[in-house]
Amino acid sequence: MTRESTVDTKTDRKFSLDFPADLAPGQEVTFILNLHGGGSAGTWQRQYFPACDFVDKYNLVVATPTAATAEPARRWVGEADDEHLKNIVEYVFDRFGLESIRAFWLAGHSQGGLTSFRLLGSDWFADRVDGFLSLSGGRIGNAPRAEGAGRPRTEDEQAAAGARRARPSTGLPNADFSFIYAVGEHEIASLPETSPWAEKYAAGARQQLPDVVDTEPGQVHDGRFDGVTRTSTPQWGLLPRPGTAKMWIYPDAKDGRVVADAVRIDKGHTEGLEPKITEELVKLITSAPGGKVRAR
Repeated sequence: MTRESTVDTKTDRKFSLDFPADLAPGQEVTFILNLHGGGSAGTWQRQYFPACDFVDKYNLVVATPTAATAEPARRWVGEADDEHLKNIVEYVFDRFGLESIRAFWLAGHSQGGLTSFRLLGSDWFADRVDGFLSLSGGRIGNAPRAEGAGRPRTEDEQAAAGARRARPSTGLPNADFSFIYAVGEHEIASLPETSPWAEKYAAGARQQLPDVVDTEPGQVHDGRFDGVTRTSTPQWGLLPRPGTAKMWIYPDAKDGRVVADAVRIDKGHTEGLEPKITEELVKLITSAPGGKVRAR
């Protein structure tokens, strides 16, 4: 693959761009805009969801930016970040050609997932995005949070924050796209057996796919809670390690849309995705229909 540190010339902000090393002119690609969570950065997200490792095999273009600095932690907020993300999208469209963009996906971890939901509420992104991969960033059809979910807190911090509650459902986005939800087992109290997004596309009852068994660990974790000043929790995430993921798909969705769930067993919020589950998610992404960009 080819990795470049690319500059958004309109803002002077850098982002990472990965694409096949031997990409021929006009060759079809699937474009993924890979957004990190709050307090993180693009360099971490590139390893947390390492779709970049599969750009050659699946003809991907993966852009991984970093949010502007904001207190108390780095987060995707405000018009400046939104314009930066639009600039990245336009750059990729121009560089690789609209006719070559088979599909455009948003992938977001945690606050990056919530940001993706917000972006899909705008006409600009809704008219262009073919699919959304939520990496512990909320589910359409709420999956209730587990007790103790969220970053580790001292007793004083927990008292100040109050009880952590499930994020209420705010209705269905007014857009058409495929949707994949991936989460750690310890983050949620339970995974619903139904999906309002699958119902929107008249999909069948969910079907369980074969387990994905990884013998290799992911590449990153949240090292801030390695026991120096406080210890992490299973809900937040421990050290990277091999594991198993369970996957379900809602078959026969209208227009070929992909609607799927993945639960990483014995994992929390911040362990980087292992190679095989990463590849299975990429396979689902590249199996889904596209075409919005070409239609413009």
